[in-house]
Amino acid sequence: MTSTPGGTPLAEPQRTTVHLLRHGEVHNPGRVLYGRLPGYHLSELGRSMAELVAEHLADHDIVHVVSSPLERAQETAAPLAAAHGLEPVLDERAIEAGNDFEGLPVAGGQGLLRHPRLWPRMVNPFRPSWGEPYAQIVTRMRDAIVDARAAARGHEAVVVSHQSPIWMIRLATEGRSLVHNPSRRECSLASLTSLTFLGDELLSLAYCEPAAVLLPQAQKGAGA
Repeated sequence: MTSTPGGTPLAEPQRTTVHLLRHGEVHNPGRVLYGRLPGYHLSELGRSMAELVAEHLADHDIVHVVSSPLERAQETAAPLAAAHGLEPVLDERAIEAGNDFEGLPVAGGQGLLRHPRLWPRMVNPFRPSWGEPYAQIVTRMRDAIVDARAAARGHEAVVVSHQSPIWMIRLATEGRSLVHNPSRRECSLASLTSLTFLGDELLSLAYCEPAAVLLPQAQKGAGA
């Protein structure tokens, strides 16, 4: 233990991990880009994915669980929180990115070119022009992570969110451009992007797919 010049002991920085968990597969036979729309729940496969994540983290020191308020995120958080005797905290900052195309059958980018009225919304991929600015997503997700880290200081927290917000904060954390091809995101269904801190300083970022065995069964391009 270190001390101040006057001899007062200083507490050693504590190691804290904040896991960013993407929700499991959603029941979406119409291939709608559901975004923030209510009423989109996990499919049976998605529920199995959530259970696998809970098993993967069963022996981890989870003391705090946060969830986006959308149903699919809360349903993904439920088995994990129950396994650790916790009640998930809902946080609007972990919600899906705003998107002008939500409600349309264009999930996974399919069919956008068949809707000429949507073309003006696609002119600026740098902001992007079709929805919530990337920089805004990073700011709110960073704030959610800071609060989750504070709540779990010295332990582990899980924030259940969505592909775009998780990928945005990863790009920002790694110092990469926020402009990207969505099809190349490394953020599969029920995946974990884990940020480990010593005090408030980031030590490492790791990625894993606890539900990898189920991913080949998932509907392709079925949502976010």
